[in-house]
Amino acid sequence: MEVWIKIRNAKKKYGDFVAIPDVSLDINRGEFFTLLGPSGCGKTTLLRMIAGFNTIEGGEFYFGDRLINDLDPAKRNIGMVFQNYAIFPHLTVRKNVAFGLTNRNLDKETIRKQTEKFMSLMKIEEYADRLPENLSGGQQQRVALARALAIEPEVLLMDEPLSNLDAKLRVEMREVIKEIQNRLRITTVYVTHDQEEAMAVSDRIAVMDHGLIQQVGTPKMLYQRPANLFVATFIGRTNIMDATIYQEDKGFGLLFDHGYKLPMNNLKNVQSGQAVKVSVRPEELIINQESGRCLKANVVYSTFLGLNTHYVVELENGERIEIIQESLIDDIIENGTEIGLTVNAGKVNVFTEDGSSSLVS
Repeated sequence: MEVWIKIRNAKKKYGDFVAIPDVSLDINRGEFFTLLGPSGCGKTTLLRMIAGFNTIEGGEFYFGDRLINDLDPAKRNIGMVFQNYAIFPHLTVRKNVAFGLTNRNLDKETIRKQTEKFMSLMKIEEYADRLPENLSGGQQQRVALARALAIEPEVLLMDEPLSNLDAKLRVEMREVIKEIQNRLRITTVYVTHDQEEAMAVSDRIAVMDHGLIQQVGTPKMLYQRPANLFVATFIGRTNIMDATIYQEDKGFGLLFDHGYKLPMNNLKNVQSGQAVKVSVRPEELIINQESGRCLKANVVYSTFLGLNTHYVVELENGERIEIIQESLIDDIIENGTEIGLTVNAGKVNVFTEDGSSSLVS
């Protein structure tokens, strides 16, 4: 039976180095929850604290109402999937999947049924008598996942499980993982540095940096309304531009270096003349080849990617930004062409000059 996870004021130290100074989290029952961030941000450290593989220097960890700080990892009823698969090279697929069940001293018939069930679920039954050396990377990861699930854990923990696979297999396996988790509804904590992967599989994501959680939210929330500049640049692609707040009778807006004014109706805690950082997603820049109130730019180069065409353009001040537009039947805009750009104000994110907080309500 799946449980919810509660973490309060977690702290982890390695000597004098504080890897995690103070983290609190609530992970819902049956949720697919991802810890996302760059290398060294503390996400794997936090996962290993949940698993019981790392000591805890402060805070409390709960599975449901059960405090697990001092509970042996073997008694936490977790399934674990590692980056390097960690399946036993001398055991067949069948024996690898059955390993956790055998260690629990279950009867042979129960072990057989559970093993068959999860080999079938992971579509690896035809490889049951093969050794891991005769399997592809994707097949080995399926074995590792089947072994973790066969014991029917309360919590499934996954540490960069797809990072050793090629791009095509990563996409295939993330779809498998999400489908299985949806079917079984096991509370899952997943660690990755790949933001596209995180957005594809997660119900919610915690973005981490320097041992702290920057924002927790759904993939859509993190993409559309990041809490700070770090989240805006880490989740998806974006253009960061300097601007100044201006005030007119109708309210506040953004004045860019190039003289382009963008009225806004959702700014908060701002004052006229305030310097800000503006995040504009490439798809929220609209190419307008007619003159008028717009940003002036020249096309530097373009990349045709089927559904979309990506443009890199240079603004009047020499700054380069990226635009993503739906590919049309018409010719791609030639390099060197002067164009005008307007911005979708409803999708713009505005931050304090230091990037620490959002100024959009």
